[in-house]
Amino acid sequence: MSSFAFSVPARGDFATTVTQVTEALAAEGFGVLSTIDVAATLKAKLGLEKKPYLILGACNPQFAHQALEADPDIGALLPCNVVVRVDDDDKVSVVFMDPAAVLGMVDKAAIDTLGAEVREKLKRVAHAVSA
Repeated sequence: MSSFAFSVPARGDFATTVTQVTEALAAEGFGVLSTIDVAATLKAKLGLEKKPYLILGACNPQFAHQALEADPDIGALLPCNVVVRVDDDDKVSVVFMDPAAVLGMVDKAAIDTLGAEVREKLKRVAHAVSA
């Protein structure tokens, strides 16, 4: 595990996991603003065959507003990315950007508190979708 992310094994297949993650994010007040299909992009641009790998750009509007009010430049660190991927062993993993670690780079107490709150919400999403 890295210092900027945390992950869980999924209990379902890739498509099911994407749906479960999206629903669990919604239950915590997040919407998915962007979806990047990394495998499809690598296939189209480089001709590479890769296992499914999706990046979901998740945003909780209340928290995003608070963060932007505290520091307008923080938009460079948003949204919270969530990766759903098929690993080399064909198991599905869900990887979450750790907002406390990433937002901690801003070095403002209000942002640190916000990062910890968002981390707790994402930890609940991780628990909801984990095997």
